Amino acid sequence: MNILFLHPNFPGQFLHLARYFAHQPSNRVFFLAKETHGNKLVGVNVGVYKVAREATKGIHPYVKMMEEAVLEGQAVTKAMVELRSKMDFVPDVIVSHTGWGSSLYAKDIYPDVPVVGYFEWYYHSMGSDVYYWPSDVLSDDTRLRVRTMNAHHLLNLVDCDVLFTPTEWQRQQFPACFREGMKVIHEGVDTSYYVPDHGKKLVLPDKGLDLSGGEELVTYVSRGFEPYRGFPQFMEAVRILLKERPNCHVVLLGQDKTFYGPPPGKDRTWKQIEEEKGGYDKGRVHFLGLCDRETYRSVLQASDVHVYLTRPFVLSWSSLEAMASECCLVASKVPPVEEAMEDGRDALLVNFLSPEHIAFRIMEALDDPALRERLGKAARRKILERYDSRDCLRKQINMIYGAIK
Repeated sequence: MNILFLHPNFPGQFLHLARYFAHQPSNRVFFLAKETHGNKLVGVNVGVYKVAREATKGIHPYVKMMEEAVLEGQAVTKAMVELRSKMDFVPDVIVSHTGWGSSLYAKDIYPDVPVVGYFEWYYHSMGSDVYYWPSDVLSDDTRLRVRTMNAHHLLNLVDCDVLFTPTEWQRQQFPACFREGMKVIHEGVDTSYYVPDHGKKLVLPDKGLDLSGGEELVTYVSRGFEPYRGFPQFMEAVRILLKERPNCHVVLLGQDKTFYGPPPGKDRTWKQIEEEKGGYDKGRVHFLGLCDRETYRSVLQASDVHVYLTRPFVLSWSSLEAMASECCLVASKVPPVEEAMEDGRDALLVNFLSPEHIAFRIMEALDDPALRERLGKAARRKILERYDSRDCLRKQINMIYGAIK
């Protein structure tokens, strides 16, 4: 079987799928991506495409994302045509992340080839991530812009033969007419890698960090330090926490960048703003930056309390990997989190808008080792039951075979 994966960032959400199909000797697996980030998978042939240009300077802001999707789709189309002519490769099925426009013109090149579309998000100006804070003022201009941002998503929804999304919360964001046929299958957590290591202490010589002296350890992980993932609220909670807990240390993993929503200003970052505010013992707050997978796992395993905060948005892999590692989680009480965690059963949920409540629940967990152990064990059980990558992979494989006529 010939399988073509499309995703700007290799391998993205298709790591387990691409690896599985590549291990079957009878399959030819190609993956078209804009960036590989140095990643490689045995048996997966990766083709790198380049987008011709950026969106037109000064283009109407409502259609900027649509033009970017068109440019992405054109670049992928060119790569698909070259793949067919140079490698004599015609896919039996195409599996694509639809968010950037990769599969926008797949049916124009291969009208008879089934396209399986991974749908991650559908934008709303109210009721989800965009205007979440009570103080946010929604203008008519923003409302119209957000609606138009869905243009390329709608084209994909119409043209893909099979639609799937990771969580029920994400499925609910899409128009009702597409929800009934949209499957909910998460990419899953590698529960053989993300495992607990009870009694582990965090010692990272390359980071100059040694927390083997019995310190309380609170951890936070995010792709970027930004309001979408609760970074300012977490730092306010840290200020409260460190005043009350002289033996507590905080470790943060992530990049000093804004990935979702606007930055705080030109040449400014949210981390810089928090550092300028001060008000906390910087000797007990450790920013480790972007870390390798092994260091990341060590941080989770050594954590006494892991904090995960998010607006109503896509649920981060890190939250589920922390659950698999038997972390005691303090997490924001928003619908995507509540789909995966239940307050008092496998996590402690907090009012995202209140740093005081975040700090209170962290201290509640720190004061009660039995509570932490109970929540952590329940969290891993849930991951094994609902998000184990082996089970999720099986469902995705069956979905892909089912798409081939």
